Amino acid sequence: MKKILFLAMMGLAACTTVRESTQLEGERVFFGFDSADISAEANQNLLGQSLYMKNNPGVDVVIEGHCDERGSSEYNLVLGALRAGNAAHVLMKDGIEKERIRTISYGKEKPQFLGTGESVWSRNRNATTRVVE
Repeated sequence: MKKILFLAMMGLAACTTVRESTQLEGERVFFGFDSADISAEANQNLLGQSLYMKNNPGVDVVIEGHCDERGSSEYNLVLGALRAGNAAHVLMKDGIEKERIRTISYGKEKPQFLGTGESVWSRNRNATTRVVE
């Protein structure tokens, strides 16, 4: 039964349509608390970014890793680097040349959304794509 369920789920995943991003600047994928795991939603977003980059070969990007305000600066710099790196890995796995992608971690040092509480923290746990000019 488990094998059948797994195969059925794999078939559903294969049917998912990737939508090309209309722009890359400021595109964000979000992460759970204390996690650098790429969710299914984030993966779809990144595949859309990859499609945009394939159709625009002159576009290079920097992926910024961000964290919420909790935890030490050192810990969050590492976590931000993992988030940016995992996002970049999805693009490279989909065929984007590694020379077109840079990563940087801001950890909790450059919050994109000000305030406190889960509604703000959840938006600051992200990897943000910036187009290199």
